[in-house]
Amino acid sequence: MSSKSPRRRAREFVIQGLYQWQVGGQDAAAIQVQAEGVAGFDKADRELYGILLDQTRQNAEVLQVDLTPYIDRAWDEVSPIERCILLLGACELRLHPETPYRVIINEAIELAKTFGGTDGHKFVNGVLDKLAGVLRPGEAKPK
Repeated sequence: MSSKSPRRRAREFVIQGLYQWQVGGQDAAAIQVQAEGVAGFDKADRELYGILLDQTRQNAEVLQVDLTPYIDRAWDEVSPIERCILLLGACELRLHPETPYRVIINEAIELAKTFGGTDGHKFVNGVLDKLAGVLRPGEAKPK
């Protein structure tokens, strides 16, 4: 467990927060209180956590529009945890050009392996790879 970087831990907590927001309807304050009570949160990059959680929630509609063309089913048929991972990945691709797209996709794949279904990481990889080709045309060549 200790080998996880503070940034990876931050993303794990963002996914949990997005899940609480999407599935449980919790607001930012409740999500923050919950996260702070979980073991390991003190080892997460708190600044990154706060930025990514807020930006993903605030831009969720735009991010969903970004993602929809690359998803082979209705948005509400995608598992809630995969929706959260895709939204976070799309947020980072769109709003964080300082993070290489390969890092963003790799982190999303690891999150999907940790929290998602059996082949969820393949689905997440495929969708974000296509989106990266559009949002990061100079960096990711569209396939």
